[in-house]
Amino acid sequence: MSEVHVQHFFDPITSTLTYVASDPESGSCAVIDPVLDLDYASGTLSTHSADQVITYIQESGLSLELILETHIHADHLSSAPYLQQRLGGRICIGSRITTIQSTFAEIFDEDEHFSRDGSQFDVVLEDGDQFVVGKLTGDALHVPGHTPACMAYRIGDALFVGDTLFMPDAGTARCDFPGGDARALYESCHKLLTLPDATRVYVCHDYQPEERPLAFVSTVGQQRRDNIHVGGSISAEEFVAMREARDATLGMPTLILPSLQTNMRAGHLPPSNANGRLFLRVPINAFSGADMRPLAEKNEQSKGE
Repeated sequence: MSEVHVQHFFDPITSTLTYVASDPESGSCAVIDPVLDLDYASGTLSTHSADQVITYIQESGLSLELILETHIHADHLSSAPYLQQRLGGRICIGSRITTIQSTFAEIFDEDEHFSRDGSQFDVVLEDGDQFVVGKLTGDALHVPGHTPACMAYRIGDALFVGDTLFMPDAGTARCDFPGGDARALYESCHKLLTLPDATRVYVCHDYQPEERPLAFVSTVGQQRRDNIHVGGSISAEEFVAMREARDATLGMPTLILPSLQTNMRAGHLPPSNANGRLFLRVPINAFSGADMRPLAEKNEQSKGE
């Protein structure tokens, strides 16, 4: 199996890992899960994280062919369109993106102008599809559970797992977002754990449990043996009970609302208004809480009094 060169970039604000996977022979590369920076309090978007990736690609003399999204992230915005504007490349996602778009189009009250067919992305990949990065062959693997549309990408001897697996001491990602499924995640993890032991496993997030140093790469063999959630002899029933109990204690990611409505558009922002201003919506109590519409109706009535 061919070896791919992997360079990581870590965003400490969202604990996200972005990767540049390159073919040493041809100089072609793919970027996996790029970050667009958002200061939520001020509504300020910036490209610091993406610019670091761009600088590395340019200084290394690489040619960007693909921008691979492992899923519609709920914790950071994607900088895929910005990277594409600067360096080219095609933006790719798994085919179940249509499920995500249909679900969140309702939550964000999108009108008929928002396409729900994945057409915002250049390439929509099915489970088992292959792609190329220079002279390296990549495989797309559907790994639902965290979301119904999650993908992992194997390029040469490297496997980019998104949020399906974390480092062995951190386990796995949550499954309580719309369409998430703990049993499906268990099955997806074991699908990946059937790959050769020496396969390098690159995670999308590292939250550095117990304040340990950053870690982002393991092997399939290490994951199969040591992952605290799915390693060893842990059964599906044990995993589902653990995962559902743990997820019930977790709060929503800070950037979930701006992230979802941007990332389901392949990283493009919603259309500007008639005055040319860009806005992101905050649907009230869309994920939890009481129905607040009576208060809104009362406010509307009071305006006419």
